[in-house]
Amino acid sequence: MTAASVAALGLVAGQSTAANAAVACDVTYTANSWTSSPGQGGFTANITLKNTGDPISSWSLAFDYPTTTQRYTPTGWGANWSQSGSRVTGTNMPYNGSLATGASVSVGFNGTWSGTNPNPTSFSVNGTTCGGTTPTTPSVVTSASAVAVNEGGTATFTARLSSAPSANVTVTTARTSGDTDLTVSSGASLTFTPSNWSTAQTVTLAAAQDSDTTAGSASFSVSGTGVTGATVSATEVDDDATVEQSLVVTPTAVTVPEGSTGTFTVRLAAQPASGVTVTTTAGSGDADLTVASGGSLAFTTANWNTPQTVTLAAVQDSDTAAGSRTFTVASTGLTSRTVTATEADDDGGPAPTHVENPYAGATGYVNPNWSARAAAEPGGSAVANVSTAVWMDRTAAIAGASGAMGLRAHLDEAVRQDAANGSAPLTIQVVIYNLPNRDCSALASNGELRISENGFNRYKTEYIDPIAAILRESAYANLRIVTIIEPDSLPNLVTNLDRFADCREANGAGGYRDGVRYALNQLHAITNVYTYIDAAHHAWLGWDSNFQPSVNLFYETVAGTTAGVDSVDGFIVNTANYSASTEPHFTVNSTVNGTSVRQSKWVDWNYYVDEQSFAVALRTALIAKGFRSGLGMLIDTSRNGWGGSARPSGPSTSTNVDQFVDQSRVDRRIHAGNWCNQSGAGLGARPTAAPAAGLDAYVWIKPPGESDGASEDIPNDEGKRFDRMCDPTYPGNDLNGNNMSGALADAPLSGQWFSAQFRQLLQNAYPPVN
Repeated sequence: MTAASVAALGLVAGQSTAANAAVACDVTYTANSWTSSPGQGGFTANITLKNTGDPISSWSLAFDYPTTTQRYTPTGWGANWSQSGSRVTGTNMPYNGSLATGASVSVGFNGTWSGTNPNPTSFSVNGTTCGGTTPTTPSVVTSASAVAVNEGGTATFTARLSSAPSANVTVTTARTSGDTDLTVSSGASLTFTPSNWSTAQTVTLAAAQDSDTTAGSASFSVSGTGVTGATVSATEVDDDATVEQSLVVTPTAVTVPEGSTGTFTVRLAAQPASGVTVTTTAGSGDADLTVASGGSLAFTTANWNTPQTVTLAAVQDSDTAAGSRTFTVASTGLTSRTVTATEADDDGGPAPTHVENPYAGATGYVNPNWSARAAAEPGGSAVANVSTAVWMDRTAAIAGASGAMGLRAHLDEAVRQDAANGSAPLTIQVVIYNLPNRDCSALASNGELRISENGFNRYKTEYIDPIAAILRESAYANLRIVTIIEPDSLPNLVTNLDRFADCREANGAGGYRDGVRYALNQLHAITNVYTYIDAAHHAWLGWDSNFQPSVNLFYETVAGTTAGVDSVDGFIVNTANYSASTEPHFTVNSTVNGTSVRQSKWVDWNYYVDEQSFAVALRTALIAKGFRSGLGMLIDTSRNGWGGSARPSGPSTSTNVDQFVDQSRVDRRIHAGNWCNQSGAGLGARPTAAPAAGLDAYVWIKPPGESDGASEDIPNDEGKRFDRMCDPTYPGNDLNGNNMSGALADAPLSGQWFSAQFRQLLQNAYPPVN
């Protein structure tokens, strides 16, 4: 047995404080050795790494064998093992990289030897050799190097020492520079003793309420005699920002009973310098809808923020049409607003209904734009009439851009298809995808709106409101309109706040929560519109650390809407992704030679191996949290078939868990985190209603053949940037285990037609395409 200790000054990877922190560990190595023939044999190395220093978020263990004939075979567990010469290196797996002070992790591997098999005598952790010198000067370790403090409120961070002091130490927090409105509210003086040095104590910062519009900042030193200090920066979150003058109209859609009236209100967003006149005039649509009163409203410097009422009237008539008409609310120098009024006919016309499953008994809308591209590819006519979704991925898409049909044109075509399909209803799917700071952890599908540039207000008035106004038109009342709400938005708030500034900004006011709530409020109110929120996929949210926080976030967000949990019909998983719906040759409960498949590098301790098991479990957890019992789930199967010659025909016979999983899985990606234009993928199951209990449908939301992102930097005016995960030469990052991206070459911008990808998807389809 060999044991060694290490303690040295250094910065631990992933630690938020700027202060020096102590790395310390104990390493214990034991080898169970046997002889297979004279002078040679094998061994099992069992290694225990104990962290006796500061908490660490990742580790790399290295040592040298005394002889060059001691070899890692390679078969190991608990670490990514490699050997070069006599040097053996093991780096943490994604699930065991974080080690608190005093925590241990057991790892090991099998090996061979010849001659002799002596134990290694020296170890290093994160580059520091075991057996170093314990630091005599403790460091201050803070929980954060920067905090945001709401104006008129407080924020906290904690402080502790990196090691035990020889005597009591007083640590003082004081502002050293910056805005004097930021102060230490409590915890300015903390005492650490040789016994409580590792217990975090709280420091509270405060921001004074003021009338300026400046978001001030200040630096605070956290230091004391006999310790190495730290610095924490604080930024005031100002609540006095200047409000841009605009018309505030509520609501922007009004139902007017036939023979009666309906109302909306108007006010100004800010105090004007002088009087303002606001007019409401009728536009196109049913002439039976008119302005009854409030056509001209006067606002002064005193009553500017008092809502004034505009009354609309609907003439009593004998037809059965529920007409609609737009009204323009305008004032000189300000952006006008549009209100859509819909007549509630009382003459026996058909009323839209809201069913439990919008896919049951319905035919699906065939997008003519996608259908034509698919049919133009060799063999593509076999799937050209499959229903795919219409993506509203920027404001210009509403009216139609780059030769593509706009939303109203798609709905008009859906009405035509509905009239031609007999008595069956028709379901059309529309992807709502334009949140400010969209796809905050990626680059290929970044959007046009920024939170810092009035993005939330633009999202409401320029994007959601016009979509809702079109969907509300009576001509589309008999369609079942399924809306897929903001792919990749809320899941980013669960997993990517620490990594990406755009995600942290999206976690606040005017961000993803507010945007999703506004979309639900506007769309759910339309009877024949169905709302499904994106819930990522199993290889994103399937770990315990992500699963329940996701459930909590989904509930918190939806519960904050006007209708609460009733504002959603369900959730969708695997949107525009490649995860298999079901893995046919193993489950998460499968074991190989007594080892759970969860221990394999592919499954990586996830609790789910495919989308269907994840979707069903997520539905159960959401209902338990408070969602309605009729909640439905969708799975995007457009590109998760994984057929072709690479598809395993049965389970592997290997007794090694990694080999078993790799040879048995139908998902043939290099890594489950790879998402961009994946090589070898195939079309999945065709859209099907109610394929299993709790599932409303298999759907094709991502139109096959539309690119996930460009494989090289392509200048564009859509806000889409180059993401290396779309580059086939990219060797990866820690998010995908530093594996190759697996992306196809020569890909265009996201959303543009990628002929080579479509042909491969068709060739590898499972079930096969006849």
